[in-house]
Amino acid sequence: MTGDQRRQAVAAGILVLLLWLVVYPLLLVLVEGLRGPGGWTLDFVRVFLHRPTEWRALWGSLWISLASVVLAATIGIPLALLFGRYDLPGGRVLSGLVALPAVLPPLVGVLAFLFLYGESGFVSLLVQHVLGLEEPPWRLEGAGAILLVHAYSMYVYFYLFTRAALSSLDASLLEAAASLGASRWRRLRQVVLPHLYPALGGAALLTFMTSLASFSAPYIFGGGFRVMTTQIVATRLNGENELAMVETISLTLVALLALLLLRGGRAPDAPGGRKGSGPARVPVRRPGVRIMLAVVAWGLAGFLLLPHLTLLLVSFVPVGTWTTEPLPPAYTLRNYLTLVTDPVRSRPLLNSLWLGSGATAAAVGIALLAGLLGVGRRVRGARLVEGLLALPWAVPGTVFAIAIATAFSVRAPLAGRFILVGTIWILPLAYLVRNLPITSRAILAGVRALDSSLDEAAATLGAGRWRTLRRVTLPLLRPALLAGASLAFVTAFGDFVTSIVLYTYDTRPISMEILSSLRQSDVGVAAAYGVVLMLVSAAVFALGAERGGGG
Repeated sequence: MTGDQRRQAVAAGILVLLLWLVVYPLLLVLVEGLRGPGGWTLDFVRVFLHRPTEWRALWGSLWISLASVVLAATIGIPLALLFGRYDLPGGRVLSGLVALPAVLPPLVGVLAFLFLYGESGFVSLLVQHVLGLEEPPWRLEGAGAILLVHAYSMYVYFYLFTRAALSSLDASLLEAAASLGASRWRRLRQVVLPHLYPALGGAALLTFMTSLASFSAPYIFGGGFRVMTTQIVATRLNGENELAMVETISLTLVALLALLLLRGGRAPDAPGGRKGSGPARVPVRRPGVRIMLAVVAWGLAGFLLLPHLTLLLVSFVPVGTWTTEPLPPAYTLRNYLTLVTDPVRSRPLLNSLWLGSGATAAAVGIALLAGLLGVGRRVRGARLVEGLLALPWAVPGTVFAIAIATAFSVRAPLAGRFILVGTIWILPLAYLVRNLPITSRAILAGVRALDSSLDEAAATLGAGRWRTLRRVTLPLLRPALLAGASLAFVTAFGDFVTSIVLYTYDTRPISMEILSSLRQSDVGVAAAYGVVLMLVSAAVFALGAERGGGG
């Protein structure tokens, strides 16, 4: 077998593996939704179409996602303009602090809002104490609570994308427009905004898809308000599995349609690339305005950091000691000691570590192999492989959890189905599928940026294929590998939506132990788990950025 034939065979193996892991479970969901005990039927589709609750859940997912985009843009874009365009005291520190919600796993963000603004949270108890009320002044529940959490956790997309686009703007364009007599407003409208359109479109798409797939906030704060992700789990818990399959199909179709429409409606890239230096930050020379902007900026950063600080404070609260006081009356380190010394409490930490590490290693391996074979060597089927790697991103996590549970709960080896539900393998497999888009996007971009002449130079110097891979290709890909791996690990380490469908007691991850601690009113331990999740996520991000930047 020649080298090209071996590469084509490996590429075919990857294609079959992805079809089995990504497409096959979704097809099984479609089949399960259209089959009853007596054969093919549309009965479950009719039930879905005639139940008002189903339409309300679907509509709820749609409008919550659209409103989340508007709210996130309203917060993120002004923050990016403030910290990206103006030279403020401590601007660089502020710029990093404002991006901190990015390191909050979704469930931890929800937990922080619960402790801060919930009925028994700091703000609610403080208002109740000051006004002398007998009942909490509000209930953090329903669509408003979900939107509050979404706006806080997703404005970062608009902030980061807009700030990056502003820093890449060619300053000579602004200078040329000014020299031609364009006013400040006209320069903003005709130079800056067209340059920002691709970034804003990308942030809007990411926010909409993340909100559509959101599960933690609707599950904790939804109350009687249902979106389709929580509706699917509720229907499945009620034993209506076939109807849950139809709901899963409907949400998948909505997600794919939204992806198609939003990608199609995205503004084209601004013509021309950046040739000069980026625009310098605008100095604020008037002392009064500078002080006012600094106070506003630091106050805003402090407000955005409140959920992090709240989580940290609650993690020191002993169980059963904080009831109606505005501030906890007692503090202890025992919650953290319990996580280390109690085998029952430490088990979820170890589970999340090995589950996340295993899934990340496998996802990086598949993405690297696909990138080297598909992008670098131009084998047949490369485009299909790339599309399959990205597909899980367009499908909500609840959908994939149900699909994987359906595919791997039956023993039929000839049909490619095995019983993995209830074993230690089902969660790493689910994390692997969900991590494929993250790792592949980073690694494929890195492979495309490689200079092929380096391979040729290594070959002319007598280096073999493996030595070239080890000494040339992999060191050059290190930033992309670390970026993809760090994102994938953090996603798997804090996963909630997949875990709640597929976990067992022995494989329960941190997210499920947090939920269990909340149900037992042990808020200190739940917050301590959240702080560990937050710190590990931040450390992995920092490690990936530092080590990756040195490649």
